[in-house]
Amino acid sequence: MLIRRPADIPVAEITDESLYGGRREWLAAVGLATLGVAFPRRVSAGLGQVDDQPTPFDVVTTYNNYYEFGTGKDDPARNAGSLRTKPWVVAVEGDVKRPGNYHLDDLLKGLPVVERVYRMRCVEAWSMVIPWMGVPLAALLKKLEPGTKAKYLEFTTLYDPKQMPGQRSGVLEWPYVEGLTIQEANHDLTILATGIYGKSLLNQNGAPIRLVVPWKYGFKGGKSIVRIRLLETAPKTTWNIAAPQEYGFYANVNPKVHHPRWRQDKERRLGELFKRDTLPFNGYADRVASLYTGIDLKANY
Repeated sequence: MLIRRPADIPVAEITDESLYGGRREWLAAVGLATLGVAFPRRVSAGLGQVDDQPTPFDVVTTYNNYYEFGTGKDDPARNAGSLRTKPWVVAVEGDVKRPGNYHLDDLLKGLPVVERVYRMRCVEAWSMVIPWMGVPLAALLKKLEPGTKAKYLEFTTLYDPKQMPGQRSGVLEWPYVEGLTIQEANHDLTILATGIYGKSLLNQNGAPIRLVVPWKYGFKGGKSIVRIRLLETAPKTTWNIAAPQEYGFYANVNPKVHHPRWRQDKERRLGELFKRDTLPFNGYADRVASLYTGIDLKANY
């Protein structure tokens, strides 16, 4: 098949050949099975793309925060093999016109699939650059038709201590819950990821479906989502419950607001020797700062 490169696509927005080579495998495994479509729609790329070199695949898939499988960075890769991701059902609840319990392929059927290379920043002051594949959350919301009272989204992840050994501990209140405003959810950078590096999403990275919001700290990205609720008021979120003085609802990357136990103006990109400056909104300020007009982001951290 001849793949044409339009003249108006910047070089930085072209998928690396090594990643594109695995894309057909991903589309076969995820685009047809998980997404439940024959892939009639265009795969869009480029939105939010960055010039940064992607973090090596073996680092992204072996160095993770996923407390359901343990608190060590290597625990998820070691323990997540016990997770069964098929079949997978996501409940849609709250102020929405199309509530129900959806099999994942039905939930995502007919939605556009996108490829995005995003900077990802952890509150612990390390970062990665990750090529994702998935669907825009805004497209899913359009399909589900939120009601007029829906101002927030709550994402609840799987609770199953038999499959997730970390949930047998009391380190957090389970199940893991995160939330967004409806404006954040509808932003075109926000996606529900089902693939990574041209492959199906691995268990330790949040399979089979996870939230990705690149201008926020990584803990906002709920993994293995089983419920989406549309609410009139802000949901209580897991880390905000556990340590409200450290983890706020918004969790925007803000180098001027330091964590009580460490600074946030520098970060270590995994795979690099030296630290670099942390950018406001993780480098996406020109795209998302307008969402927070009139909001004190020091008080609303």
